[in-house]
Amino acid sequence: MIKLNLGCGWRNFGEDWIHIDGGDYNHLDHSNITKLEFKNNSVDLIYASHVLEYFDRDEVIPILQEWYRVLKPNGILRLAVPNFRAMVELYLSGEYQIENFLGPLYGKMEMGEDMIYHKTTYDWNSLFDLLKKIEFNKIRKYNWKDYQVHIENDDHSQAYIPHMDKENGKLISLNIEAIK
Repeated sequence: MIKLNLGCGWRNFGEDWIHIDGGDYNHLDHSNITKLEFKNNSVDLIYASHVLEYFDRDEVIPILQEWYRVLKPNGILRLAVPNFRAMVELYLSGEYQIENFLGPLYGKMEMGEDMIYHKTTYDWNSLFDLLKKIEFNKIRKYNWKDYQVHIENDDHSQAYIPHMDKENGKLISLNIEAIK
């Protein structure tokens, strides 16, 4: 089974995953998540947690098409992105100040000698429509708790406010799974 962890950063899911990221980490197998070195219809699962928002809306379409290209028929794309709706609801509740959402909305990170920033955000409807446009099917939300790899590897699919309060907090990651 071929499983790709795209934009994995320092998170190492283990030897049964192929890790692809533009950073400089020892566990990386490849460095380009936009041009994958795989044949058409050859990958079983693609996981990309909180990486899609680093590309603007025009850039995302060819990237998702590239990911679609390498997925096998019935292959799975599992995405996690900051959930704009969840953050707006929490902000409008008055419980949280704008500073609580700056990281998820405008996150920045060093990538080599460059500083990269989030360029867009998504809600359910916008990401659903985008995936449908690329011809993904069976688009649904997923719960990170349903997958052992996420239980064992804390990543942004588990982003909560208050931070790390997975029992009482509000999930601010939109976790979507789609099938080729």
